[in-house]
Amino acid sequence: MTTDTLSRAFAALADPTRRDMVARLADRDATVSQLAEPYQMTLQAVYKHLKVLEDAGLVTRPPGPQPRPVRLEVRALDLMDTWIERYRDRAEQRYRRLDAVLAQMNGEEDEQDHRDGHRGRPEAAHHPDVP
Repeated sequence: MTTDTLSRAFAALADPTRRDMVARLADRDATVSQLAEPYQMTLQAVYKHLKVLEDAGLVTRPPGPQPRPVRLEVRALDLMDTWIERYRDRAEQRYRRLDAVLAQMNGEEDEQDHRDGHRGRPEAAHHPDVP
């Protein structure tokens, strides 16, 4: 999926009506009339939303006479998911490294407190006047 295609897909899903249409199509194919039922908008407006979803590669409508079912293109969602997972994995790796550094630092502080006789009293380690 090219960057332009990815941009179109994410932009298409930025609209709550289109996200809802995609969610409904995940359950089953639907005609344009069926998709339009829950919305307070004209059929023409529904067609405009579908055009954006089609241009983004998220839905298809087979050629032929009306009524034609609108189908969700799962492959497009899979490609988006792959892109998201790549960056989620990177972020999780970064947080794991940070957790390891913090754990190491905490372990070193615990060892230092134990050597100084201040285990369990971290405030004492920072105040030389406190016995």
